[in-house]
Amino acid sequence: MKHEWKKHEKGLYSPKETPQLISVPKQKFFMIKGKGNPNDEDFSERIGILYSLAYAVRMMPKKGFVPEGYFEYTVYPLEGVWEAGNTSDKFTFSYTIMIRQPDFVTEEVVNKAFEIANVKKPNPLLKEAYYGEIEEGLSVQVLHIGDYDDEPKSFEKMIKFMNENNLEKIGETHREIYLSDARKVERNKLKTILRYMVKQK
Repeated sequence: MKHEWKKHEKGLYSPKETPQLISVPKQKFFMIKGKGNPNDEDFSERIGILYSLAYAVRMMPKKGFVPEGYFEYTVYPLEGVWEAGNTSDKFTFSYTIMIRQPDFVTEEVVNKAFEIANVKKPNPLLKEAYYGEIEEGLSVQVLHIGDYDDEPKSFEKMIKFMNENNLEKIGETHREIYLSDARKVERNKLKTILRYMVKQK
C-alpha cells in the first residue's frame, strides 16, 4: 500500500484551527538555508533544489536502484524553520527550508540522490543543500488558513494556549508546513501548519 502522509500521519499533518500539543519524532530531511524575502526568485530556486532531491529518491527504482526497505510513498510537503527578525522587513528573514524523507533513507541513498539531481539538472545551489535528522519533540501546532501575512493571528492563539497550559517556547524560531501550493491556491485559502517547540514552565 502506498504511504500517504495525509492519511497515515494525521497527528502530524491534519491539525485543526484550534492549537494542540503533540510530540514530533525524529525525522529525516533534505535541507537548505537562505536569507531574504521569500517572494524572491532565490527562495523559489532553493525550493526547486529540495524537490529535485526528494523526487530523485522517490523515483530511484525507475533508475534501477532500489534502496533497502523502499516502499511507495507520496513526497512530503515543503517545510520551513523561520527566524523572522524584523517582521515588517522580509529581507531580514533567515530560514531553513526542508522536505522530509522516508525512514528507509540512508547516507547511501542521500549520496545517490545528489548524484541523480546533479546529472538531471545541475545547479550550484546543490552544494548548499544537505541532509540531516531533526527531533522537535514536544510542540504546539495549529492550522492556519489564509495569507502568510495573516499568520500573527494564529500565533496569538498558540501563545494563549501555551499560557493556559503552562508551556513556553524553546528559542525564537517557528516551523511552517505548507499544505497548499501557493502558485495554485488563492491566498485566503492557503493551508499552513504552524509549530512552536515548547517545554513545561
